[in-house]
Amino acid sequence: MPLYPPLEPYDQGLLDVGDGNRIHWETCGNPHGKPAVVLHGGPGSGATPFTRRLFDPERYRIVLLDQRGAGRSTPPASAYDTDMSVNTLPKLMADLELLRAHLGIERWLVWGVSFGSVLALRYAQTHRDAVSELVLTGLATGSQEEVDLLTRGLGKVFPEAFAKFVDGVPEEDGSGDLAAAYNRLLESPDPDVRARAALDWTDWETAVASQPPRTVPRYQDPDFRYGFARTVTHYWGRDHFLDGPDTVLRDLPLLKGVPGVIVQGTVDLGNLLGVPWRVARAWPDAELVLVDDAGHNAGAPGITDELVAALDRFSGSGAA
Repeated sequence: MPLYPPLEPYDQGLLDVGDGNRIHWETCGNPHGKPAVVLHGGPGSGATPFTRRLFDPERYRIVLLDQRGAGRSTPPASAYDTDMSVNTLPKLMADLELLRAHLGIERWLVWGVSFGSVLALRYAQTHRDAVSELVLTGLATGSQEEVDLLTRGLGKVFPEAFAKFVDGVPEEDGSGDLAAAYNRLLESPDPDVRARAALDWTDWETAVASQPPRTVPRYQDPDFRYGFARTVTHYWGRDHFLDGPDTVLRDLPLLKGVPGVIVQGTVDLGNLLGVPWRVARAWPDAELVLVDDAGHNAGAPGITDELVAALDRFSGSGAA
């Protein structure tokens, strides 16, 4: 199914969520349509105009936001003096509730990609009455097993890139938690150390991209590169601020009664742990849709087709 035409927001603003943070939000589509909120990945990637086009603008009131420190939210994670201690998963969920109240929304469909799917799942588990449906892609649950795969397990698949990645941290940290080790470098008072660590981290992320071409243009921007790497390692090195290594997987039965669709590329390297299948089996009302030859990319043609189809299916249900 084709993407909907490009559209612009009809309203936007900065919402004060406390801790010195203001999150940027925008709404587009039909002001009286079914509410849906878009949760970007990273963490730290920021919202993109592309995701607006997955939703029927005649039927949906589409809400996009930049999570703390990302995109147009302030203060940015790319500023070294930004306090990252107040950027946590519970804080992001509280921000969603403040935004929902600010916009006068009772319930909304929650769309999430990659880290956004971690946030979406945990938000639905802890704020059940606020969520009408879930549509997820590039699935993740924030488990330590997933972080270990992405920072160390894939080293067997990409040995040359992995050797360079490990060489980027002090020798004594090479056999430990690489996300935490990189986060320490990214919080160094030395700007050269921070810049080198951000480049090494994003070089690894580029190397393990599940499909060619293995280039990520946004990583060419040193400000984005630093803020992104800092935010990812901040979360990955601290168990995503969950209360256990498998919190989201453990609490999937809480989603009983919440309809959902998981659209997953068959060559997404995150599948190596079987997470999409484990989630679909434990979440009673989930449908797993597999897209052959697609990876960890919400913009891949087959992925977008299935995302649009799922959102079209849900467009006539739930509270507006």
